[in-house]
Amino acid sequence: MLGKRNRHGKILWRPSIAVFALILLAFPLKAGDEFCSLRNTTFQSGEGLTFKVYYTLAGVFVAAGEANFAVTLEKLLNKPVYHIVGDGKTYSFYDNFFKVRDRYESFIDTGNLQPVKFIRNVYEGGYKKYENVTFNQTANTAVTNEGVFKVPNCVLDVVSAIYYSRNIDFNKYQPNDKIPFSMFLDNQTYDLYIRYLGKETVKTKYGKFRAIKFKPLLIKGTIFEGGEKMVVWVSDDANHIPLRVESPISVGNIKVDMMGYRNLKYPLSSLISVR
Repeated sequence: MLGKRNRHGKILWRPSIAVFALILLAFPLKAGDEFCSLRNTTFQSGEGLTFKVYYTLAGVFVAAGEANFAVTLEKLLNKPVYHIVGDGKTYSFYDNFFKVRDRYESFIDTGNLQPVKFIRNVYEGGYKKYENVTFNQTANTAVTNEGVFKVPNCVLDVVSAIYYSRNIDFNKYQPNDKIPFSMFLDNQTYDLYIRYLGKETVKTKYGKFRAIKFKPLLIKGTIFEGGEKMVVWVSDDANHIPLRVESPISVGNIKVDMMGYRNLKYPLSSLISVR
């Protein structure tokens, strides 16, 4: 879905640091399937994850920026919610090429892991975007800066998708199975899927892990190629945290690696060795 244009011709997804981390776990759900009844068993308040983004050309890695995600337990409209914040930025030397300062927030109902509110405030190479969405799960609507939009059951935003997906039981799937999902962004709902590829060992900049592997469907754009070109690995343990994402882009490739974590709910038992 990266690089798709909306009806006004604007790019929905740009080469932002936060977005690269956000797509690591895009496994949301589809109305009517078993995912709508999932409960949180994999993350907790106080958890934090740090990712580093690398740009590669001719086999040379260049660290371009980083993204950080944090979870806190709060109240919104007198309901307990997980407040999840994703901040992304390019490093100072890379700002000369493409400066990024992104902040994504999602307020997620602790009972059913559905989003209540979503905020996107981004600056990406001169492009600015502010989006504020309130979800009404009963009426199946999303209220944004630009109006009220009908959405399907269990629709997610880009941040709630990450944390909801971590509770999927991957043992129920076979290699090559497709997992459909619905996502609301820029006043539109997108029906996409990821293809589960199985399990394998992956070596990252942090270390060696036992991992779950999949490919998300991408729509061709100015940066990313269309189809199933992107590959994602998440930890094969009770945490299901993102470990690595790789993808070709218009010139070169990008890699995103998990480089730090704190207050995980379970031991990171998938870690085989530290680099």
